[in-house]
Amino acid sequence: MALSQKLEFRQSQLLVMTPQLMQAIKLLQLSNLDLVAYVEAELERNPLLDRAPEEDGTPPAENRGEEEPSGADRDASGDGDGGDWLETGLDGTGEAGEPKLDTDLANVFPDDNSQAAAETAPALPAESWSVAPSRQPVSSDDYNLEAFVAGETTLADHLANQLGLAVCDPTLRLIGGAIISEIDEAGYFRADIEALAEQLGAGADQARQVLSIVQGFEPSGVGARDLAECLAIQLRERDRLDPAMAALVGNLDLVARRDLNTLMKLCGVDGEDLVEMIAELRALNPKPGNAFGDAVVQPVVPDVMVRPANDGGWHVELNTATLPRVLFDQTYYARVSKGRHSEKDDAFLTECMQTAKWLVKSLDQRARTILKVATEIVRQQDAFLAHGVQHLRPLNLKTVAEAIGMHESTVSRVTSNKYMATTRGVFELKYFFTAAIASSEGGVSHSAEAVRHRIKRLIDEEPADTILSDDAIVRTLRDSGIDIARRTVAKYREALRIPSSVQRRREKQAAL
Repeated sequence: MALSQKLEFRQSQLLVMTPQLMQAIKLLQLSNLDLVAYVEAELERNPLLDRAPEEDGTPPAENRGEEEPSGADRDASGDGDGGDWLETGLDGTGEAGEPKLDTDLANVFPDDNSQAAAETAPALPAESWSVAPSRQPVSSDDYNLEAFVAGETTLADHLANQLGLAVCDPTLRLIGGAIISEIDEAGYFRADIEALAEQLGAGADQARQVLSIVQGFEPSGVGARDLAECLAIQLRERDRLDPAMAALVGNLDLVARRDLNTLMKLCGVDGEDLVEMIAELRALNPKPGNAFGDAVVQPVVPDVMVRPANDGGWHVELNTATLPRVLFDQTYYARVSKGRHSEKDDAFLTECMQTAKWLVKSLDQRARTILKVATEIVRQQDAFLAHGVQHLRPLNLKTVAEAIGMHESTVSRVTSNKYMATTRGVFELKYFFTAAIASSEGGVSHSAEAVRHRIKRLIDEEPADTILSDDAIVRTLRDSGIDIARRTVAKYREALRIPSSVQRRREKQAAL
């Protein structure tokens, strides 16, 4: 077989993921907080990006070409509308200072160097220069607003202050500081006390002694090594840690399983006393350190706002507060592009121009895509917005993607980390996509979220003498047209953190 070489041309089309396309996909699935952080970084890096004007059309102060002159500068340069307002007066009467401002000049212009100003100032009438003793001029340098703001006290600082009052020995203070540093935000001591003592070169008994001192600090229960010890510390301080309560704290697993018969035998009490003991146990704080938590709780800011329209429909709009507004500064680009530059400078300028234009376009496209997907979700879930969760329809990504002419992956990225504010609350966009459960009568299928709501309502309304089992719930749902299996009911019940029928029966019988 002869081998030969030849040249030929082929034309083909391939889907290539360019860096800008990959960045646009990443930009689409960012939350509003991550998007703001990304845009802020781009504003610092790219000199051709600028913030858009505010709502009133006034550009931000940091983006103006030059600072506006103050009122005094405008008046000094003759650009003011009415000349010196201190001489002419706001009402044109010519009265100076006091009649117009309801105060004297010393309060209008507080000055540290008031004595020198008094020596050089022209003589004024006594009635216009008199100052009340309670209104002494205060220097702006001495006024610190932060001095009036209380600093946040952390759990470690709170315990360290108590340690300084409770322990005088420097060695014990050193051990106590190491113990406090190992206490987490919930108030639990997570380290090994023997290993900590060995690391500090101290005795294990000495470390345990300091730990017991720390466990006596406020908040009650701090420094415990597990939940049982935390509850025991709080009960001991309330003088309620008797043998029966100690047995109850030592068997928290039985309390979680609601095995009341076994607990009555272990504690040696009857059902009424056991119910009171469990109620007292639930009144304790399992995480005493949460009152001093350092973590900042970030509230959910909706990306889309939905409100009723006048025609009976729904008005869908974007939350402009979550959309960063940036512009490509063409004026600055035209100014810096003039003249001669090196190849490196020209390449940097071209890259900044392309990046700025791409970011502006991508942000606009991202906003339009979110609005389009949210509008279709509102159209599909109109019954939910009008009547509640029991009318939530089954919905998947494919249905929305086909309705708006986009790919399923695009819809999935748009609905990630995005929230919608409705008349029924704030929901993540993923909440509206639920699985379908067939109807027993062959009609319209039911949403899984609506079925979970129906199960919870059935259990909440069950009488104390007739506890619904999973099989009874299945029969009730099938009678109402919902074809569901028993294992699905059990799965939904466990997801709702609802105990089984046996545990609910024990709990309600003990309560009776």
